[in-house]
Amino acid sequence: MRYISHTPFQVKEMMDVLGISEIDELFEDIPDEVKIKGDLDLPLPLDEIGLKREFLNLTEKNKAAGFVSFMGAGAYDHYVPAVVKALVGRSEFYTAYTPYQPERSQGILAAIFEYQTMMANLTGMDVVNASMYDGASSLAEAVLMACDIKRKNKVVVSEAVHPEYVETIKTYGFGYNKEIEVVPCTDLLETDWNNMVDMVDSDTAAIVVSMPNFFGVLEDVKRAAEISRAKNIMLIVSVNPISLGLTIPPGKYGADIVTGEGQPLGSALNFGGPYLGFMAAKSEYVRRMPGRMVGETVDADGNRAFVLTLQAREQHIRREKATSNICSNEALNALAATVYMAYLGKKGLRDVAYHSHAKARYFIDEAARSGRARIINGRVFNEVVVEIDDLERKYQSAVEQKILPGVKLSRFFPGQENRLLVAFTEKRTKHEVDILLKALGVK
Repeated sequence: MRYISHTPFQVKEMMDVLGISEIDELFEDIPDEVKIKGDLDLPLPLDEIGLKREFLNLTEKNKAAGFVSFMGAGAYDHYVPAVVKALVGRSEFYTAYTPYQPERSQGILAAIFEYQTMMANLTGMDVVNASMYDGASSLAEAVLMACDIKRKNKVVVSEAVHPEYVETIKTYGFGYNKEIEVVPCTDLLETDWNNMVDMVDSDTAAIVVSMPNFFGVLEDVKRAAEISRAKNIMLIVSVNPISLGLTIPPGKYGADIVTGEGQPLGSALNFGGPYLGFMAAKSEYVRRMPGRMVGETVDADGNRAFVLTLQAREQHIRREKATSNICSNEALNALAATVYMAYLGKKGLRDVAYHSHAKARYFIDEAARSGRARIINGRVFNEVVVEIDDLERKYQSAVEQKILPGVKLSRFFPGQENRLLVAFTEKRTKHEVDILLKALGVK
């Protein structure tokens, strides 16, 4: 049945109120050169079979189809078990976004509560919110949160944090008159800790590092914790959640706020989104956290129940009192992460982390054995920067073999034209890594 929004009489009434005689007068401000003149040249309607055939033809035009991906830099090609898609795709979850009538959405609230619990266990932190938009915005929100807690306006950020995250921090900070200083990294692509100490002053609220960092290097986070304690400032750490299957959780070495991109936890690459930002913190900062948080209680009959315990956002309280203007959370992606972590368990997550790291080690060892490439820093988790002569030609050679060999560092750091950031996940096989090594002229 067609949906006709307004009757001719209603349209006439509205035009009389607006003082116009034709609908086209509503669009007079749009330049004529950008308007479509005449009827749209659309094809005839298709039946179901024809429509399916048309979409299949369109998918074949996707140049990335069938490629083996070694791309990383914040988005990773991990395997998503079928159970994740099966449960997330259930209608009671798939159509749910934000529980605006929260106490009636017990199933959604229960799922978010489980997500918070699992992420708290994974990061070693006390509290986790219901999720943020993505890794970049969650880190920027953490910076504003730290400045609010410390009542200071400066944050020192490592250059080894993802460049797009740094730009997001600067954008958020600009609107709030925050001073964002970036500490250059060393030749080994690590944070320059001595330089960071020098840049911290009496107006500094926090330091920001990532683990592993943008270049895949495992940072000396204990040194970061020592600096934060000595200077009485906050430590904000952006982490790859899969790495926590092998590395020490941030809560164990003294992080105050932990953020990251949750895409590796059960969300496919999806051409860049939607993704899942997560934020965890110490319990004393719970009332300063942006977004919302689900808590557990009992109902009038004494049964287990869930409520939105904290939601200090501008829709619920006075604007000037809001911790953030973030209005929602990525509930569906958070559910995917919950199912993923529950299905894998501790051992499964460790296995994913182990195999991702093992593939990176194999690549490093083979590159070192050949002597035809330079590994900038081998202390990595699942990504590594390799320097290769004549990279552009070899990169194209790999693409012709349907391999996406990695991210060119020159995209973010001009002057590093021969450096490639290569990422490895449990999906990559030894055979695929060997093909990559040969395509890059390393083996």
